Amino acid sequence: MALVPHARFLETTRMTIARLILALLAALAIAVPARADDISAAGRGVVRIVTIATADGEVVGFGHGSGFAIAPNRIVTNAHVVELAARFPANVVIGVVPSEGAKSYRGKLIAYDPQRDLALIEFSGTQLPALTLYPGPVEDGEAVIALGYPGNVDLATAQSAADYIKPLSPVRSQGGFAGQRNLTGTQVLLHTAGIARGNSGGPLLDGCGRVIGANSAITRAEEGDSSFGFAIADSELTAFLREAKQPFATTAAPCTSVSERLQQDRQAAEDATAAAAAARQAARDKAAEQRQRAFDVARTERQLLRENVMGLSGLGLVLGALGIGGAGLLGTLGRRTGAALALGAGLLTMAGGVALFLNRPAPMVAPPPVAPAPLASAPSAKPIDGKLVCAIQPARSRINISTPQDVLIDWTTQGCVNGRTQYAENGETWQRILVPEQEQTVSVLDYDVATQTYANRRYLLSAAKMQAVRKLRGQAPARGCATSGEERAKLGAQQAAIRDILPEQPDEWLVYACRPATAP
Repeated sequence: MALVPHARFLETTRMTIARLILALLAALAIAVPARADDISAAGRGVVRIVTIATADGEVVGFGHGSGFAIAPNRIVTNAHVVELAARFPANVVIGVVPSEGAKSYRGKLIAYDPQRDLALIEFSGTQLPALTLYPGPVEDGEAVIALGYPGNVDLATAQSAADYIKPLSPVRSQGGFAGQRNLTGTQVLLHTAGIARGNSGGPLLDGCGRVIGANSAITRAEEGDSSFGFAIADSELTAFLREAKQPFATTAAPCTSVSERLQQDRQAAEDATAAAAAARQAARDKAAEQRQRAFDVARTERQLLRENVMGLSGLGLVLGALGIGGAGLLGTLGRRTGAALALGAGLLTMAGGVALFLNRPAPMVAPPPVAPAPLASAPSAKPIDGKLVCAIQPARSRINISTPQDVLIDWTTQGCVNGRTQYAENGETWQRILVPEQEQTVSVLDYDVATQTYANRRYLLSAAKMQAVRKLRGQAPARGCATSGEERAKLGAQQAAIRDILPEQPDEWLVYACRPATAP
């Protein structure tokens, strides 16, 4: 994928050389909006690299390739893309053309490794979202995505020299990982994502938009042979960056898409609901079993008591009848006093027997129904103020481009964190939306005092969306604690307006469980 002059372009360039050189540092056009996914988010950090060689006021060479931001103002590309600039620095201009915005920028070569075919370019004037490296492993057949500016697309669409320095979203192509090889002493990744001359230096990404390599070369496709791409492996890339003393972001978190992560959350919630329902049913079944056993014992005791009372009732009737019969007998014998007493005793005994019969215990037919078990509510943690240590909860997070560490916060009852960042009430939680001036990431921070849960939802936005968010942010102070509820209410209203224009789902969310900093 060496950079070679193109005849038609060279002719156009000679006619517009002055305008071309100035345009590298001037406003040109607005970028085409990218799709809102992990790959598009990574694409905002991909650039076109342009080299223009001049001699005696004439353009003698032009080349272009791709690159990606490894820091807000530093770009990784292939060494062969900027070879002319390395050999003839006084005669070659390097242009950095972002995928968004309205300007191109002049770059400076600060590290060059032809063995690994890697180079590092520095520029100023804007800040780009840096891409994150993923150290693997990458499985055979795993989907990979190439981003860059293939020259055959440019030849088909470019109308003039200015089109090569016009901010445009990079072209994406998808293929599969086909293994690792050694190419002239350098470890490379073999893949089937479609690339062409011009993709040189552009990133090869996994499905979550993390860099696994830098595209460098393609095989020749002759007589129907399949075409394969080569990308400088991440191991070579990280070694190059360390030798250049260039910091970079990396994460080893497995790639999980937003939809997959949300489905996992839904499944976990459904499992928790099903487990709670099963626990309630088990408790209800146990209560019913215990109640049935108690009912059986009580029914047996009730039946025994009923039978005893009915026996006593029958005995009373028999004794009463005998008393009445005895009264009749005594009357015939002329013993009136005895007859009267026997009659009274007999009647009284019979009345008692009747009363016992009428008030005998009723039989027990069925136990009363079991009331549904109440929904168990999770115990609320005691609200804690002061210094907290918040540890990441991977099972509740989508870790995509970060390597999260413990978060230390000093919380106050008025929603001030670390004595300098004010949060506003948002329902049952406290919330602060951070809108940086240069970066293209909005962070929505939430702290739930009751459950001691801290969360960071990160939105990787386009330049146009960031401009709209910054406008809504206005002149609100980034630091300082509010001294009144009115100030917090104003902050809350401002944040609500920002939330309304954010995407439905964040690109990354980090959930932390907090505990007192002094706890073991």
